[in-house]
Amino acid sequence: MKELDLILKNIKNKEFLPIYFFHGEEPFFIDSAVKSFENDVLEEDEKAFNQTVVYGKDTTFSEVLSLARQFPMMGDKQVIILKEAQEIRLTEKEADALKIYVENPVESTLLVIAHKHKKVDTRKSFAKILSKSKMLFESPKMKDYEVPKWIEQELRNVGLKTKPDIPLLLSEYLGTDLSRISNELSKLKMILKNDELLDEKIIETHIGISKDFNVFELIKALGKKDESNALRIAHFMGKSPKNNSFPMVIGNLYNFFSNLVICHTMAGQSQQAMASAMGVNPYFVKNYTEAARFYNLKHCTRIISILREMDLKNKGLGAVNMEESELLREMVYKILHVDRLKVKV
Repeated sequence: MKELDLILKNIKNKEFLPIYFFHGEEPFFIDSAVKSFENDVLEEDEKAFNQTVVYGKDTTFSEVLSLARQFPMMGDKQVIILKEAQEIRLTEKEADALKIYVENPVESTLLVIAHKHKKVDTRKSFAKILSKSKMLFESPKMKDYEVPKWIEQELRNVGLKTKPDIPLLLSEYLGTDLSRISNELSKLKMILKNDELLDEKIIETHIGISKDFNVFELIKALGKKDESNALRIAHFMGKSPKNNSFPMVIGNLYNFFSNLVICHTMAGQSQQAMASAMGVNPYFVKNYTEAARFYNLKHCTRIISILREMDLKNKGLGAVNMEESELLREMVYKILHVDRLKVKV
């Protein structure tokens, strides 16, 4: 979130807007901004008199605005922080009061509002004014394909050196919970020595993701059509369903073979152009070009049909009492032998 970087920079430089209204489905960026306002605006001896933190379940907007209209004690600025604003039921009367304050905020008050997990109604007059004055900040949910790049940037931010495939591996197993991912990276930062390279072995030891038996290794084995290794990985992944949920595996295989279709259709174009179309780091393009030698375009479309078939079986259609481990092995076998199978596309 580029806006967050700018806000944090402005806090450091003591450059403030009168109001910051954060809203949206991704709480991580909102929490990060609010934490900085809470910790870095006032000196410690000023906070007791001039900083107030309230929570949506315990207050109303009318009460918050009443606090905002007060003047600081023994200082030039007071900070009012409203957390969990989504818990407040915003009445028409309070919406009007908020609009009036937004139009004429108190200069000596820094009002920070955190409305998490959902957007505010931007049709409301106060939201329109906030947006026009650039005081409304949306934090949208990060898409799955964006998470590896975000992890890569976070690794740089915390000063961790890593192998190129680690961000993708972490995103596959930690999902899109940015707070959880950030916590795991913080733990790794404390554990690793200076200049120590973050690799699969460290990930396995401290986070619990197997360096040998995970969906990333499965995709690499399938991409090389290494049958014995792919089936071995599938077997051991099936023994750990909590860490290798079948829907997650299907999702990642679907992404891989969908990108392989793009690889075929863009044959001859630059590595950068292909990476951009796939939404991957250029480092991984070579994996797709290698896999394209084993799976032609027709095979890729058949495999996508196989994945759909296995997804339906996992949901109880066409399979009776089949364990996910069995489905995983069947799916891997069918992918490896797609050139021999009759598949409805």
